This record gives sequence, structure tokens and C-alpha cells, in this order.
Amino acid sequence: MGLEQKKKEYILVTGACGFIGYHLCKYLLNKSFEVIGIDNLSDYYDCILKEERLSLLKKFNKFVFYKIDLKEESLVREIFNIYKPHYVVNLAAQAGVRYSIDNPHAYVDSNIVGFINILEACRNYPVKHLLYASSSSVYGGNKKVPFSTNDNVDHPISFYAATKKANELMAHTYSHLYNIPTSGLRFFTVYGPWGRPDMAYFSFTKNIIEGKPIKIFNQGKMERDFTYIDDIIISIYRLLTVIPKNNPEWSEKRDSINTSFAPYKIYNIGNNNSVQLLKFIKILEEKIGRRAEKIFLDMQPGDIIKTYADISELEKVIGFKPKTNIEDGLGRFVDWYISYYNHNH
Repeated sequence: MGLEQKKKEYILVTGACGFIGYHLCKYLLNKSFEVIGIDNLSDYYDCILKEERLSLLKKFNKFVFYKIDLKEESLVREIFNIYKPHYVVNLAAQAGVRYSIDNPHAYVDSNIVGFINILEACRNYPVKHLLYASSSSVYGGNKKVPFSTNDNVDHPISFYAATKKANELMAHTYSHLYNIPTSGLRFFTVYGPWGRPDMAYFSFTKNIIEGKPIKIFNQGKMERDFTYIDDIIISIYRLLTVIPKNNPEWSEKRDSINTSFAPYKIYNIGNNNSVQLLKFIKILEEKIGRRAEKIFLDMQPGDIIKTYADISELEKVIGFKPKTNIEDGLGRFVDWYISYYNHNH
């Protein structure tokens, strides 16, 4: 399974210096693909981490990098014009649920304006497949678990989630009007080495190691479907060549709503397992070898109580399911964290 190595098949990855983007680029480059990376190196979190991910990618001779913002439509078009990428993986986004409550405009610029510029570029320079990051947050206030791509997702509880749902709707329109094959990837709490400092597992690790208290929301009564980064990357890689097709016979009465009459598809990419926050913290304490000082707080606006992915569809089409358990994954993260911050500081 995988892409055929024709001459110069370019894969464009936006958000290339982000957590998932960096790992995906590295994986593709190790398989000798030609990768074009785009990132605006936003300062939403520590830029040093992004710069260092970038310097590791620049060691590969098949990697080209452009520091541009996706909201600059002419620059996006220029890159498509030069390289005419065969595959596009759009991972650039303003991330974070809580930040979206204070800074909604940042999400419109990045997640809506940036994405329409990618869609327009794919329309003008046809691609074999556009894959884009959606999010488990689109499930919003849904009570039924596990979350299935066949569930209605019309009840977002954060503006971030609303922009991700909007991406799916925008992609569907372009799939229908211009026959662009699109696949939306609903990621469930991704974690691992080189991860995002704004994520709880990262800040918990930092604070436990430094002997500072950690804030636990909703009194710890939260569950997350934590998905290890390597499982995410293998899933994206295998999905590149699973290209959605038109289905003129499609009917919403009979068929799954994660497909369409257009060449459009939605997948959950999760671990298919929900872990309680307090259990998660206990594993972190064991891996670090220190107890955490805990401050219990109320639920934060925009947060979902529980996420849990139904990944039967993903497994069916790529013959793979994420399987890294939380103990192994957190162990690898803690090892990376300690070596990275000891070396660098």
C-alpha cells in the first residue's frame, strides 16, 4: 500500500512546522517523497519548537519550505502554480478550543480564509486528493458514544469546532462543484514527542517536573480518546491513496452521511478508547517519577466531557487501526520531553 514513486510527485503539507505536520513531512521524506512545506510560524505557542522542527526537516534534500500565511491568496496560488502538487494535506489551522473563545478572528483568518484559498488553488491546479484536518471537537454536545462519522454534528460548543465543521462543508461544496476528491480527518487528542505545548499532557508534564501545581478541570471528570502521533501519521499516509469517488446513487436515507454523491469522505482518526483524565495523570506521574500537586477546577466553556472515536470505517479502508496504548505513548513523550529540555536548557 502506498503511493507510486513516479518522477516528482509533489506532496504539499500546510502547517509543516506544526506537531502533526512535522511528523508527516518527516515520514514522507523518509520514504523519499518530494515534500513542499508551508507554515506561517505563528507565535500561538513557542516558536523555538517550530523552528527546531523545521531545521530537522531542512536536512532532507527533497524538502522545500515556504514561510507564508494561507490567508495570502496570491502566495498560495503561486506555490500551486510552480509545483502543481499531486496531493495536498492541509494541517495549517489556528488550534485550541479555549483560545477560540478569546480570539475568534484568528480562527476565521486561518481556518476559514486559509482553507478557502487552498480549495481555490486545488480547483485551479487540480490535485489527485486533498486531505484536511478536521477535529473530534465537531461532535460538540453529542451524548452518544463512541462518536461515529454517521452522527449529526450540528451542535458545536466552541468556535474552533464551528470552523472545523465549516471546513467539512466547504470541502463538500468543492468536491461537488469541481470534482476535487477530499477527505476530512477528525483527529482525536493527538499526543507524542515534539507535541504542542498548549495541550494538557505537555503542560502537565512541564509542571510536574518543575514541581508546580497542575489545573484539572471539571474535577477531573473528563475522558479523552488519546491518539499517539505515529498512529495518526500512518493513517494519513495510507489514506493518501484512498481517493473518494463520485457516487451518483448516493442517498441520505440509505447511505452513510460521511460519504456523498460527490468525491467526499470523512474519517475519525482516534485510538478507539477513552481514558479518564485522572488515570492519565497517574500514568504521567509514574513515567516522570513524581507526584503532581493538583488543583481541581470547574468545567471550562467550550470543553467536551468525553471523546471516544468509532474507527470502524478507517480500519475497513486502510487495514490499520491506531493501537499505541497510553502507557507506551506517554512514556515515549516523557522520555522525549526530558531529553529535549535537558539538552536545550
